[in-house]
Amino acid sequence: MTPQHRAPDDQDEPALLRDQFRQLLRYRSLLATGVIIGLLGGGYLALGGEDTYTATGEVLVRSAISDPFAAGATADKGINIGSERQTAVSDTVGTLAAGTLLKAGDDVTARKLLAGLQVTNPPNTLTLRFSYTGDTPEQSRARAEALAGAYLAHRKARTEESIENMAGGYRAQLKPLEEKRDLLEEQAGAAAAEDVTSARANIIVSISELSRKISELKALDTTPGYLNKKPVAPTAPTGPGLPLLLGLGGVVGLALGLLLSWVRLVFDPAVRSTRELVHSLGAPLLGTLPRERAAGGLLAIGRGGSRLAEEYRAVAFRLAYDPSFAESRRLLVTSPRGDNAAAAAAAANLAAAFAEMGRDVLLVEADLRTPSLADDLGSAAHEVRPPRWAAEESDGTWPTGGRSNVDVPGSGAFALIPGTTADNVPRALTSPSVGRIVAEADRPGGVVIVLAPPVLSYADAVALVDRVEGVMIVCDPREVHRSDLERIREIIGASGGSVLGALLHPARGRLRRAERRAKATRRRSTGDGGGGTPSAGTDAPELTGDPAETLGLRSVNLPAARR
Repeated sequence: MTPQHRAPDDQDEPALLRDQFRQLLRYRSLLATGVIIGLLGGGYLALGGEDTYTATGEVLVRSAISDPFAAGATADKGINIGSERQTAVSDTVGTLAAGTLLKAGDDVTARKLLAGLQVTNPPNTLTLRFSYTGDTPEQSRARAEALAGAYLAHRKARTEESIENMAGGYRAQLKPLEEKRDLLEEQAGAAAAEDVTSARANIIVSISELSRKISELKALDTTPGYLNKKPVAPTAPTGPGLPLLLGLGGVVGLALGLLLSWVRLVFDPAVRSTRELVHSLGAPLLGTLPRERAAGGLLAIGRGGSRLAEEYRAVAFRLAYDPSFAESRRLLVTSPRGDNAAAAAAAANLAAAFAEMGRDVLLVEADLRTPSLADDLGSAAHEVRPPRWAAEESDGTWPTGGRSNVDVPGSGAFALIPGTTADNVPRALTSPSVGRIVAEADRPGGVVIVLAPPVLSYADAVALVDRVEGVMIVCDPREVHRSDLERIREIIGASGGSVLGALLHPARGRLRRAERRAKATRRRSTGDGGGGTPSAGTDAPELTGDPAETLGLRSVNLPAARR
């Protein structure tokens, strides 16, 4: 029965955020590129732009009032500060200020003058703040003062014009009343009646009221406002300095780097997290191998204080208590594609770990194209006599041609059937002798581990799945694609096997990968029989890399071979 592994909760938002953040940090080069671009942009703006200077003046706006010292008199009567702000930036004020500056020798148009002006109103005040940005400190000061003065002059002229218009209207009303009053005075001189005297008195009252209003208008204080803060020449350029621009550039660059990383993450076909690996492969994560710099040969088990050895032991214990593995005690170790060195190291160390647990372990190298396990083990492997049935069936070819014993210091030993080059790899993998060897796992305490070439590069691993049902995939999460894992799951499931789990190994440097490719190339060119390429004159079919190409070569008498 396959163990049920619990996938991470998709609704765990903190875990999802942490996972996404870790995925973005995988693209450190893009993050660094974004930060560098931001810093360069901030430095260019700070050092390459022209310096500008801003002078500021403040004007307190007030309305015309007859007695500013009277009780209840307010200076904000009838003032709409929003309208006054629009008036301050109008063409009329700009034209007046341009005329004033022209007299001082500064020839500037009203449109250009208003382009550098900014008028703001501090909240809950009747103050207008005139800020002008110019090329020099003196220019900004003079133009800010001219604009503030032009606004006050324009507002004063507008107030006086309104007073004059109102007074003119009162005078127009007063003239006919005075004429009528003179007429009634002439009639009163000729012994007028009582009603004439009353009408004359009413006209005199109206004339007095209009005269009083005209007098009040002439007595109004028409001061438009006060220049509370006179503009002064600035001493430093306007705008953020170099440190602030560099900081802002770094923040913007980091945001750009995160955006580039996110775009790269969206279109990255590689596995982005263990969550996706488990989901794509349909099997749990057995372990993650740590990076170990100390080079001590292929076997990590047997070296004291090795974190890598402890991880291999943990994986071996987890497999030992897995119901699917415990039932058959057969394990096929392979990788998705490319370099198979990590799978070879995992197979050898798992064999040593099971031997350390007291199991009778047989490690079979089924990589007949580039066999290298015996050479990598070195002096730890020494040849021993094969079993009786193997000696009787031996014809000098794999897998009955030879058997070695591998000593693990302080842990025991395990048997090894090293791989050799074959003219017809599919027929060698599906021979009855392979079934007899794999059947040794049926003995009490026996464990058989088979190392196969990459499952997506050759069909060799698929040809062995019906004999070794449990498969462990050894891969680098930064190199394997999600589509590859899904295809592996479908291929192994269709072949009658099951994926027990995945073992992740750290990424290898480009130089080490290049060395392994060169080493594999030398082995293929100098190996006996030409490696995995069928020799001339044989009836071996041409291999295309399709995992289904060797299924028809499987032996039909496998149960008998197992018995």
